[in-house]
Amino acid sequence: MSGAAGIPADSPAILVVEDEVMLLMVVAETLRDAGFTVLEASNGTMALQALKEHPEIALMISDIKMPGMSGYEVAQEGLTMRPDLKVVLMTGYTQDPMPARFAEANVQVLHKPFNFDLLPELAKGILGS
Repeated sequence: MSGAAGIPADSPAILVVEDEVMLLMVVAETLRDAGFTVLEASNGTMALQALKEHPEIALMISDIKMPGMSGYEVAQEGLTMRPDLKVVLMTGYTQDPMPARFAEANVQVLHKPFNFDLLPELAKGILGS
């Protein structure tokens, strides 16, 4: 995980979870450039550890298809630990149906490919900032 040092505890942070290194870097940098505090995780285990260690994480943006723990599993565990967590799941597969429990938790889906310039506005809208 990177980006965790020196985060103000009262500043909302975004956790980006993506197993494709280049996509992880681009999404994280796009959000950082817009002024957000961003933590990165390349798998579900790292993401859950970050959620445990950083209560300032208010939004998690995660890929759905990842080796090991899927984005659905990460979201489910994250919402169990932190019911107030906002979640956006990224996918390149349009045929994946959203599990009903996620619709109830206001989990959003972002279909790949997407315009990276839209990420900051999406995050601001979700976080109310």
